[in-house]
Amino acid sequence: MDSGDTSPTSRALLALELLQGSPGISAERLGERLGVSERAARRYVAILREAGVPVESVRGPYGGYRVGRGLRLPPLMFSAEEALGLVMAVMEAHGRASGDDPVATAVGKMVRVLPENVARPFEALRSVAARRTDPDPPHPETTATLVRASADQQRVRIGYALGPHRERTLQVDPWAVVVRHGRWYVLGWSHPADARRMYRIDRVTSVDVLPERFEPPADLDPLAALEEQMSQGWPYAVEVVLDAPLEDVRRWISRSLGRLEAVDDGHTRLLGTTENRHWYATEIAEFPVPYRVVGGPEIRDAVRDLAERLNAALD
Repeated sequence: MDSGDTSPTSRALLALELLQGSPGISAERLGERLGVSERAARRYVAILREAGVPVESVRGPYGGYRVGRGLRLPPLMFSAEEALGLVMAVMEAHGRASGDDPVATAVGKMVRVLPENVARPFEALRSVAARRTDPDPPHPETTATLVRASADQQRVRIGYALGPHRERTLQVDPWAVVVRHGRWYVLGWSHPADARRMYRIDRVTSVDVLPERFEPPADLDPLAALEEQMSQGWPYAVEVVLDAPLEDVRRWISRSLGRLEAVDDGHTRLLGTTENRHWYATEIAEFPVPYRVVGGPEIRDAVRDLAERLNAALD
């Protein structure tokens, strides 16, 4: 709410926001925050009471005004950042912010009374599927801007932090915003790389929406594409052949391990890359079918090391 707006209605609403945010605020302090006299501040409190808002007065040297517990919920006022932060918190903790359950319907009621400039990115953000809590969530307005650009199919220019004191400017077609295992990502086409890429939104330092438009792939499955992308571009190549048909393997193998292709009716090839070859060796050790590591000397060494450790544990 902009305190520079001098209309009585705006000042009354700002007074309510101050009462909600600072329980026990004095008339003198309320007037200072509103930019009016103490007498005028009391008049705005009277206007709120006439509108049915249960404003209580507490007498004494430490007294002041506070919003009491009336039969009706007092109006809630959110800035764009507060509203977007709230919907992200709901999505991360509850798993979603849309649907028929009580939490989602409560969010829906709140969205319907928000100003259009706040509600539009808020609605776009509700459509993103969240998967548990991000320990370091990205900035709400950054996330909402990327979601809105994705929905409008507009290219963006982002500043992206590659590490301490290292940043790059990229033009990206944001196909989708996806949340996987608590991390928020934007998946899309990177024009500098001329390839599909994913970017962690908590590392996006700035976003500018550009006039250029794009068409996402017609058969895009954002989560599947993100998981497949996670298996590409790492330093150690992997090729594994499993003794099982492609349709069976697809049901239990994670796409983040790599891309699957049929060798024949009874065998499937897994192609991927990894940064942690020892972790990858333990992952494929859990495959429920026989397999052979046929490509990638580093991963073959890691599998051999794991086998020797397991044998040594038995000995």
